[in-house]
Amino acid sequence: MKDDESSGRPTTSRTDDNIAAVDKMVKEDRKVTSRLIADTLGIPKVVVLRILREDLKKRKLCSRFVPHALTREQMDERVAACQDLLNVINDDKNCLDKVITGDESWCLAYDAETKRQSSELVGELSPRLKQQRFQKSRVKTMLIVFFDSQGIVHKELVQEGSTVNAEYYRGMLDRLISRIRRVRPALYRTRDIFLPPDNAPAHSAAIIRKFLTQKEVATLNHPP
Repeated sequence: MKDDESSGRPTTSRTDDNIAAVDKMVKEDRKVTSRLIADTLGIPKVVVLRILREDLKKRKLCSRFVPHALTREQMDERVAACQDLLNVINDDKNCLDKVITGDESWCLAYDAETKRQSSELVGELSPRLKQQRFQKSRVKTMLIVFFDSQGIVHKELVQEGSTVNAEYYRGMLDRLISRIRRVRPALYRTRDIFLPPDNAPAHSAAIIRKFLTQKEVATLNHPP
């Protein structure tokens, strides 16, 4: 069985020359749009998309944003810090139960509802719902929480007008250790505690390191 010849003008846009031209434009500029390719080569956008997907096997991906671009020295330091953490885990299988870590987050008075959160089940002929766009609350306070494998150890709200600097963080660590004495007495007696502060200036200041040394609290290296 064979197909009959179709009527009308045969398509000539998806040719080897056009495929090569599209490939050349993509190699010159990876961010080129399909509309620009179509306008430059004078071929339909649908054909350009088919060439990109089916002939050239291309797809468009967004870049992944990272917090910082590490230098070679920071990369080597990161490998060394991770290797130290692995050595600690290999030497003590229960070391993760001794880790007390913490983080801070802004708590808003209210948070605007997203478009997906506002979706509702409606009838087939129901009109589209309308909702006023709200901005995030400007009234906010910082919550700092310390926790371990068993749950929350200590939490506190930063008073309005206070700044979480090294001096404030030192006082908070003093309150944390007092809290550990009450809720984790076994860890407090043995002082077998690992506190991995991050690389924030307030967390890695000299007075913080001196304070933890005086309290006999071990710290873990935090990779860059």
